[in-house]
Amino acid sequence: MKAMIMAAGKGTRMGKITESLPKVLVVINGKTLLQRAVETCSRHGFDDIIINVHYLADMVEEEIRRLKLAGFRLTISNERDLLLENGGGLYKARNFFDKNPFLLYNADIITDLDISSLYRFHLEKKGLATLAVRNRPGNRFLLVDEEGLLKGWCNKSTGEEILAGEGSGKLAERGFSSVQIIEPEIFRYMEEGIYSIVTKYLELASAHRIFTCLCDEGYWYNVGTPEDLEAAREVLR
Repeated sequence: MKAMIMAAGKGTRMGKITESLPKVLVVINGKTLLQRAVETCSRHGFDDIIINVHYLADMVEEEIRRLKLAGFRLTISNERDLLLENGGGLYKARNFFDKNPFLLYNADIITDLDISSLYRFHLEKKGLATLAVRNRPGNRFLLVDEEGLLKGWCNKSTGEEILAGEGSGKLAERGFSSVQIIEPEIFRYMEEGIYSIVTKYLELASAHRIFTCLCDEGYWYNVGTPEDLEAAREVLR
C-alpha cells in the first residue's frame, strides 16, 4: 500500500537544533525521525512511500538514499523551490498514488498508534478520509459530532471557529494526530497551491463524509520543540 510522509518543514520551533539540520534528521535513540516514520508506515503495510523535501533537501535526500539501501521502497517529491504545506504538497504528489486508500503521515510524529486498525476503520466507514484524533491538551482542535464526523475547527487561544455545514447537537473537541487515511478521490477536489489539508477538509465536510477515529491508547508526540524531543527520547528509551 502507498503512503506519503511529510518531511519538508523547517522546524523553526526547534531553535538552534534545526539551524543546520533538518528536523526530520534529528536522532532519537539511534534513529532519525524520518527513519522512524518510514519504519512505522512500512510495519503497517504502507511500504511504498513518497517523501517530500524542501528545507536542506540534499541532506534529507541522502538519508532517503541510505534508507533505500536498507531495503525500503521510497520516492522523493521535490519541493525545493516552494514549500507547499501538507495540502499543496499532497496534491503535487498525486500521480504517485493508485486507486486504493493511502496513508498520510507527518515525519515529526512519534506514536504507537495502530495504523492497521485505523485503515480497517476507514474501510468500514467508507468516508472520503479518516483522521486519527486524541483527547489531549492544546489550543487548536477539530470539532466532531457524535458519529465522529468532522464538523469544524477551533482555536481556543484566539476564539476563532470554523463550522462546516450543519452540526447536530453538541460538538466535541479532538486533537488531530496528523495520521490519516485518504481516498484518492480527494484529488478531484484539490488544486495547486500552498494550503493545509485540514483547510481542504473543512471546505469539503459539508458535502462529504470525513470521519475521525478516536485513538487515545498508547503514546503520541509531535516533536515540535526541544522539550518535545526530550520527552520522546525518554519514552522510547
